[in-house]
Amino acid sequence: MHRKPLALFAALGATLALTAAFASASMMHPRLAAKLSGMGDHGSVNLTLTATKGKICWKFDLPMVSHITSTSIHSGQSGAMLLELGMHYTKSGCEKASAMTLEHLEAKPKSYWVWVNTKGHPGDLRGQVYAGMTHMM
Repeated sequence: MHRKPLALFAALGATLALTAAFASASMMHPRLAAKLSGMGDHGSVNLTLTATKGKICWKFDLPMVSHITSTSIHSGQSGAMLLELGMHYTKSGCEKASAMTLEHLEAKPKSYWVWVNTKGHPGDLRGQVYAGMTHMM
């Protein structure tokens, strides 16, 4: 007689575990963006992450910014660099990154900022990362 309630609780527990796993996976954001501004300039970037392949791709739109040397993602507005988006600035491209790094970006995008460095100013333009895509000009 005690087996039916135990089986019911076991089935309920398994269902809750699957629901939690699905909710966690659905909280991941493989498409990210940032609106960039600073020093009187503005722009945007769209990011696409593929943690299973260890790859991050980007596409920048920086219409008025000149002398860009590099771009990177930092933890926080003025925190440590998490990863560089290529050795030198390119408008679009892809780079390998660890699955753990990409999973952190996907799980908590608002914890990170994109920096655009120019010859005169490191972090000349900055923008907080968010889930979704931005309209490119």
